[in-house]
Amino acid sequence: MFPFFRKKQTELDQLKNEGRESAVQSSEITGTDAGESSREVETELSLHPAFQISKEQMYVLRFLNNELPPLKANQLALAGIEWEQHPQGLAVSAFVRNSVSKEVKIGKVSLLVINEKDQMKARHNFDLSELGELPAKSSRPWTFVFPFSSIEKHVELSKENWTIAFDLTTREHRLDLADSWQEALPEREKEKLEQVVKQLGSPGKDELNFTGLQAQISENGSLHVTLLIRNGYNRNINIEKLPLQVLDNKKEVVAEGQFNVGSLEVKANASKPWSFIFQKELLRKPAPDFSTWSVRVKRD
Repeated sequence: MFPFFRKKQTELDQLKNEGRESAVQSSEITGTDAGESSREVETELSLHPAFQISKEQMYVLRFLNNELPPLKANQLALAGIEWEQHPQGLAVSAFVRNSVSKEVKIGKVSLLVINEKDQMKARHNFDLSELGELPAKSSRPWTFVFPFSSIEKHVELSKENWTIAFDLTTREHRLDLADSWQEALPEREKEKLEQVVKQLGSPGKDELNFTGLQAQISENGSLHVTLLIRNGYNRNINIEKLPLQVLDNKKEVVAEGQFNVGSLEVKANASKPWSFIFQKELLRKPAPDFSTWSVRVKRD
């Protein structure tokens, strides 16, 4: 059932969640939009009805589940417990977590195992209908066996800080609109952005880049730029600080600033539009030529 239950009691007493957690919006997997929310949700331990375990084993699972942080509402997450070698490949034990306020059933999905350097160790397709229906706000332990054919032998995998994640890169690169943009933009503008994302195609694998959409000087002299933040990673990216430089037609830096964006999340394999305002004192040229322009992250 769970390989770690074969450990001695003294080893079980020291067991901890060795993997990192990865979370996605439930709509990414189920296709049903439940909306985004910043509300935090605790998930209760839920065993598959066919599982029969001892009280001691139940205690271990409850302890591990209680160690997990809350999720945002309407997410599905994978929280790694432990991996070990298996006669058929790599056995990865994890909690499959559901923070949606109703039961969720998952079908066939591709899962990844990623090491602490964000290198892919394994990728394989699983039929998660075998988990049964995940109750609302629940956390169900499961073991996934990645066959030898799915494993990258040259990629090292340490015992800690690895990740098991839903593989969203097999899907078409898409537009990721924040709730505020979703509400404010007319449908026509949303369609234009969808078209831009489609025309640009996917960024490089494991690449985060920025594409300029609009740049203009306001009446008070500040520079307003709108960018597409393009995420080529197979996991969501959170940005807290962004040191940006804007370059004009001559490839000269015309504005530079550090932006504290809190926790700006860009979904896996998606592009998110975002606007930035450079105050007048941050501009280096009085009348920059934006006939063609670009933006880049300032390196230290």
